[in-house]
Amino acid sequence: MALKKAENFTLKDQFGSDFELYKNLDKNILLVFYPKDDSPVCSRQLDNYQANIHLFEKAGIQPVGINIESVDSHKSFCDMKNIKFPLLSDPGKEVSRRFNTLNFLSINKRKLVLINTSAEIVYERTTPSFLYTTAEKILEDIGIKHII
Repeated sequence: MALKKAENFTLKDQFGSDFELYKNLDKNILLVFYPKDDSPVCSRQLDNYQANIHLFEKAGIQPVGINIESVDSHKSFCDMKNIKFPLLSDPGKEVSRRFNTLNFLSINKRKLVLINTSAEIVYERTTPSFLYTTAEKILEDIGIKHII
């Protein structure tokens, strides 16, 4: 079965800089769709990914958060939580719609989408908003168990 190709997109990161998917495919990109900056579960999820960034790096994966909140909201959240990886703002909800990540309230569901260096979607996982998938579980799910 052929893998689905991810369409290119460009969104602003927490610094107001353009992040274009295809220009960042020198690594696998893990799109981390999450509901809200500075909410309890989202904070724990992104804290977990930042604390385990070395595991993602060893696996050749760049986590990239996305939700519909503003660049300013992302910047404040990153500063408060010391998040160093990109958080992208999708206020027009175009990318969120494309990846089927909007819930009935038209905010982001908690969904992970791993895109390989050929722009193919190789892993997807949606979890209830009150749960999240840890970095270790993601690596286990994609077949990378002993990376440390």
